[in-house]
Amino acid sequence: MTVDGTSGATADGNAGAEADVADVADIDVSVEGEVAEVRRFWARLGLPGLVDVHTHFMPERVLRKVWAYFDAVGSVSDGVEWPITYRLEEDERLALIREFGVRAFTAMLYPHKAGMAQWLNHWAADFADRTPDCLHTSTLFPEPGVEAYVREALESGARVFKAHVQVGAYDPADELLDPAWGLLAEAGKPVVIHCGSGPAPGKHTGPEPIGRVLARHPRLRLVVAHMGLPEYEDFLGLAERYGEVRLDTTMAFTDFVERTAPFPRPELPRLADLGDRVLLGSDFPNIPYPYVHQLHALERLGLGDDWLRAVCHDNGARLFGLAEPDEEGLTPA
Repeated sequence: MTVDGTSGATADGNAGAEADVADVADIDVSVEGEVAEVRRFWARLGLPGLVDVHTHFMPERVLRKVWAYFDAVGSVSDGVEWPITYRLEEDERLALIREFGVRAFTAMLYPHKAGMAQWLNHWAADFADRTPDCLHTSTLFPEPGVEAYVREALESGARVFKAHVQVGAYDPADELLDPAWGLLAEAGKPVVIHCGSGPAPGKHTGPEPIGRVLARHPRLRLVVAHMGLPEYEDFLGLAERYGEVRLDTTMAFTDFVERTAPFPRPELPRLADLGDRVLLGSDFPNIPYPYVHQLHALERLGLGDDWLRAVCHDNGARLFGLAEPDEEGLTPA
């Protein structure tokens, strides 16, 4: 079994992009080689492993539909293909992410229509029960009853929620969601939310709709997925304005994304200043490059080892109250 080392960058990019292609090409694409590279990354930083707040586990038939969507992306997005690197069975995906040394991860799942969220939440609760290193994940949708099933999820032990404004095609400031946002703010539970306009804008994506939610619920612990790409600067601004807003790194800074939605390098000092509120996210298993490339992409930003330690482990461990490895009976490899 091998992983795909394709970067998605093109030869007609700038000199930096061309150098990045070489970086990806140098990755050992055997599973054993990549596992070793990932573990070397966090061991060099003196970390006990990684905390990845943006990984996808969901009912198999739902996941297959997600993969089918990505398989078709090349025919609907100017020919940019999205090969799924880790198209594996659930037990194989779990084994691999653990081999990488990911101490805690999530089961990001989300409805595209009304009537799905509660069913997904029940599946996720069962998954968390049988997968102790997965942070119990739940979701929501603007529909009658949302407050009740969010409360039910909280009472069953949900530790993180996922909202996908783009896929769900809803306004996050919809009045139906307001009581649920209030519950989540009061409970202090993080919500990983895809609200940026990448890879394609939606009617309710961008900083303005979610900004209206934050104006009403300033203590809501939102984790803006994908750094809010491509509206990086606007979402950095929201994080600067609201102390509970965080950003996840999912796919940001990688060759695949930099080709079409590059992070503005003049904004790196702002990113450095927010280092205690940036969290590692990967989109595993649905990524079109090896997992380790996300880590290398963060490293080459040049923001230093302290920033990397915070982003790749410490911020997530603190947010979710993870025990120290020796308290868990775990030892770093």
